[in-house]
This record gives sequence, C-alpha cells and structure tokens, in this order.
Amino acid sequence: MLAAAPSRPRLSLDQQVMSWGLWLALAFLLAFLALPLGTLLLRAFETPEGGFAGLANFRTYATTPALLVAAWNSVWTAALSAVIVVPLAFGYAYALTRACIPARPLFRAVMMLPLLAPSLLPALALIYLFGNQGMLRGLLMGGSIYGPAGIVAAQVFYCFPAAALILAVALSTADARLYEAAAALRASRARIFLTVTLPGARYGLVSAFVVVFTLVVTDFGIPKVIGGQFPVLATDVYKQVVGLQDFNMGAVVGIVLLVPAVAAFLLDRWASRQRSATMSGRAVPLRPAPRAARDRPLLALCLVVAAVLVGIVGVAAWGSLIRFWPYNLSLTLDNYGFSRFDAAGWQAVWLSVRMAGLAAVLGTAIIFVVAYVLERGPQKGQLPGLGRFAATVPLAVPGLVLGLAYVLFFNHPANPLGVLYGTLAILVLNSIVHFYTVGHLTAVTAIRQLDPEFESVGASMRVPVWVTFGRVTVPMCLPAILEIAIYLFVTAMTTVSAVIFLYGPDTKPASVAMLHMDEAGQASAAAAMGVVILGITTAAKLAQLVLGALLGRATQAWRR
Repeated sequence: MLAAAPSRPRLSLDQQVMSWGLWLALAFLLAFLALPLGTLLLRAFETPEGGFAGLANFRTYATTPALLVAAWNSVWTAALSAVIVVPLAFGYAYALTRACIPARPLFRAVMMLPLLAPSLLPALALIYLFGNQGMLRGLLMGGSIYGPAGIVAAQVFYCFPAAALILAVALSTADARLYEAAAALRASRARIFLTVTLPGARYGLVSAFVVVFTLVVTDFGIPKVIGGQFPVLATDVYKQVVGLQDFNMGAVVGIVLLVPAVAAFLLDRWASRQRSATMSGRAVPLRPAPRAARDRPLLALCLVVAAVLVGIVGVAAWGSLIRFWPYNLSLTLDNYGFSRFDAAGWQAVWLSVRMAGLAAVLGTAIIFVVAYVLERGPQKGQLPGLGRFAATVPLAVPGLVLGLAYVLFFNHPANPLGVLYGTLAILVLNSIVHFYTVGHLTAVTAIRQLDPEFESVGASMRVPVWVTFGRVTVPMCLPAILEIAIYLFVTAMTTVSAVIFLYGPDTKPASVAMLHMDEAGQASAAAAMGVVILGITTAAKLAQLVLGALLGRATQAWRR
C-alpha cells in the first residue's frame, strides 16, 4: 500500500483572515498602482496607431533639443533649490533642537505654513512682489522673476518645511556623552560641530536633500505659474498631453520625469541602509545649556526665516483683496466671488473638501489595515516582501506621472474600471495612492511600537484577530491614525499635479480652479482661492491638535 501524503496543516480562522487581507492589499496596489504604471510604460513603446514602436519614441525624445533642455533645467533648478534649502533648514532645525531660544512652539508652527498652502501660492506672492508690475521689481536690477529665478525662489519657500522637519528629527537624537568627551579633550566648538554634530546628522542631510530635489523636479504648479518660457519636465508632460494630445510622447516624458525621482529615492534608501543607531540604551539625552554667542544668531535666523514665510503668505492674502492689480489697489472681497472667474465657483472648494475628506477617511482605513496585515500577518513567502515594496513605490512616483498613468489605464476600452474616469472616485483613489507611502510608514512605525504578544494573548483566549485589532490596536494607535488622516486631507486639498489630468466638468478641484484663474489673468482671484485652501487646511490642522489632545487623554494613558 502507498503511504498517504502528509496533509498540510489547516490554517486557523485568524490566519485565513490575515492571509485574505494580504491578498486584498496586494490586489488594491496592483489595480491602482502597478497596472496604471505598467500601462504608461507600454504606451511609451507604441505608435499613434497602437502598433509597436520599439525605441522610436525615445529616439525622438533624445533628438529633440527642447525636450533635453527641459530635462536639464529640471535637474539643475532642483539641485540649486536643494543647495539653498538644506543649509537654511539645518540652521532653523538646529535652533529648535540644539539652542535655547524663546517661542520655539511658535517657530515650529510658522515652519508648517508652506505645507498647508498650494504650491501656486508662493509663486503668486512673488509675482506681486517682483513681477513686471511688482512692488519690489526694482530690486531685480533689470532681471526677471519669470523663469529659473522665480522657480527656485518659490521652491525654497515650498520645500523648506519638509527639509526642516527631517533635520529636526535627525538633530533631536544626540548622545550627550559624546559632547562631554569632546569637551574633556578640549576640542574647539567648531571641531565638535564638524566631527560630532554633522556626522550624527549626515543621513538626515542626505534625506533632506533628496526630498527637496524630488519635490522640485516633480512639482507642476510653481513652474506653470512663474516659469514663463523656461521649460521643465513637469510642464512638458502637461504640454504633450493637454496641448499636443500626444499621449505616447507624454508617456515618454513621464518616464523621463520618473528617472530622477527614482534615482533620488534609491539614494535615500541606500543612505537609510548605511545608517547606524545614534542612540544606545545607555545614551544620555543632550540638553543644551544657554549660550548667548550661539543662541542670539540662531534666534535672528529663525526670526528672518519666519518673517519671510509669514510675509509671503501675507502678500498673497493681501493680493487676494486687491480690486485690480496693479491699477486699482483698493481692497475688496469681490475676488472671493469665484463664480465670476471660474464656472465651478465655490463648488470647486466644496468638491475639494469632499475629495480630501473621502481620501482621509477611506485612505486612512486602507493604509492602516494594509500596514497591520503586512506587519502582523503571514511572514513566510514572497508576498509580504512584495507588499512592503509596493507600499513604498508611490513615494518615488511624481503626481503628474501617476495622473497620466491613470488617464491611460482607466481610459483603455478593455478596462471595466473605466466608469471611474471623470468622477470624484478617481480623484480620491489617485490621492490615496499618490500619498500612500508616508501614511504607510507612519502606520508601520505605530504598529511596531506595540508588542506582538497582544495578538498572541488574544489568540490564546480565542479572541478573533479582528476583535483584538478593533479593541486594542486601533485605540492605542489613534494618534498615528489621526496624523495619517490629516496628512491625506491636507495633501489632497493642496495638490495640483496629481489631479490635473483627472478632473471632469463637474469634478474640478479648488487647486485646479486656482491654476485656471491664474492662466486667465485673474491673479487676485487665484490668490483668493489659495487663501481659502490655506484657511481650510489650517483649520483641519488645528482641529487635529485639539482632537489629538482629547484622544490622547482617553487612550494614551499607558504611555505615561
């Protein structure tokens, strides 16, 4: 008689649920990330008739001088912006973490202003200041703000908080024993800074540079408003798709735009793998002592940077109240009657609020559940690793590229999901996927702080895993969940590049309406729309702080 084949161990219900959750997570990322990007890649190798073009489209790109100039312009303006932003952000973050200056919470709050505003807002403010009819145009000594100077200046404002946040985290972890040892060896303050402080923050510096470089290369709003005739990759994608209706060449330019973003992402990943722990279990937290020679210059730096940040927002807000720039400077609220300047009117604002709200609610639920499944679900096989990789890919995909990929994928005749195109649903899905990675990393960090024994104890007591998830994991991770929700809401409200290809006649977001107003020469109305968006996102952030404090008292006593 033949021996019976050994039977595979039967999975418990909890294991089956987690396995199904893993498959559903991969299906979501496949349908709304991998397949659209794959469609974009295939389209770059097609002829206008749908045949196989091989590398012909890429050869056309390589032999078109204007397109190559746009690529070079994107790279050097991004590098220059990063070179300016990173030292400024380092000094600001150093003042907040390593110096004794007053009003640090206020300086932190001011630092966040650019994150809450659309990228078009600083470009409009700079036009009011230095444009052809600007108040301070004489300071340019005959130069023009339209072009690389305006792009770099606006990007410095827009990217500053991202770099400052990264560097503040990098500088907040320091072992006081290293500084005590250096002082005991009678090292000068300059040498301590060069041999202890900078090496401890070097990976934060790399990450900040990479983030700024990527943000500038992939941003569409600023070069569209203040770039003038200066071509960059982001505006070239828009011109190929919207202006020339050449989707094949648009796909090629999109892939070229993807290259520097992916290269920067890989550099950051390499730097992260090289990182070693800066705080051991025996480390002594560094508490800086007051020192006037250090604190006063850093306070002056913070005052200047904060004044510039507030000043640019203030100029944009003032411009939104001007009756007719620059000929009639009397103040009016007529610019907030958006129906006079755009067919969507205030409906664009309410649609953006609905879109951002749905992205926050649905996206937070999807992101947190997927992160939980990847961290607490089955770890054997290739599926968990594939899921983690897919969750980090959106961070390297520019919004314009993802938006173009959605156009090509959802408009395909054979795609049953094509009914989503032009609806609010596709805007919500695009926002969730585009900003997925930051939320995922936040959720993973929160989940990893919890002992896996919670699930083991629940299983031993025959409590289903979904009950443990709802009663233990979610309440303990509420601060992170709220942070993810607000991040998705704010980014969905302010983004332009991610939705510029996807809106329909009845689904125009406020950020796109703002762009169209500026294109029509209605700068004051565009500034007014930007101020409204800033007001909504600021209110959402303040609500998060209040709600977070209340939830913290109710659910986070275990941390204290």
